[in-house]
Amino acid sequence: MAGVDPVDDAAEPDWRERAVARSLDAARSRAEERVQRFLDAAFELIDEKGSTEFTIQEVVERSKQSLRGFYEYFDGKDELVLALFEETVREAVRDIRTAVEAESDPSARLRAFAITLHAWCDPTATPRTSGRQRRRPISEFSSYLSPNHADRVRAALRPQIRLLRELIAEAAEAGALRVTDVRQAADLMQQTVMSCGFGNRLVERPERRIDAAATWDFCLHGLGG
Repeated sequence: MAGVDPVDDAAEPDWRERAVARSLDAARSRAEERVQRFLDAAFELIDEKGSTEFTIQEVVERSKQSLRGFYEYFDGKDELVLALFEETVREAVRDIRTAVEAESDPSARLRAFAITLHAWCDPTATPRTSGRQRRRPISEFSSYLSPNHADRVRAALRPQIRLLRELIAEAAEAGALRVTDVRQAADLMQQTVMSCGFGNRLVERPERRIDAAATWDFCLHGLGG
């Protein structure tokens, strides 16, 4: 009939779309809750053991869920540790940004980055809270994962290294540093801070461990500050 739009018989009724959306949202919420319980259990085990030397069975028992449920969300322990690593790096980047943004001087902003990153990488330090979670050693996660999952580790660390490049470029432009290659300087500084924190495990005498201030001082002079 002229002037009347044809009815699309194939279109789904609005109520059906709403019902399906609610069902999917509920299923997603339940899945996120179960995954978080596995993550929380693994984090608790790391805090108790001081390392990633836990088993899948320990995580399953601590989370009060099933082994079958674990494998619905993770292929194995590596996949779980990757999730823990990515969560930790996100927490760390937020913490680092907060510390950096509290400073206005370019050199002080770069120092805040180094000091805060060191706190997230030193497994010998007393765990401190930052926001919702405790600080956990990023360097230990990355050491465990890098041999087989280097691409995922690089991807997780990308926001961190991007921020560091910005800070080094900012400090160099202000005349606080003499840097010819910002990307290389950022890579060297990141590796120095992360390795320094992890290396403290090998130091027998606590007073000889390299703290955050000493690490920053080394980086500053290495960058020609």
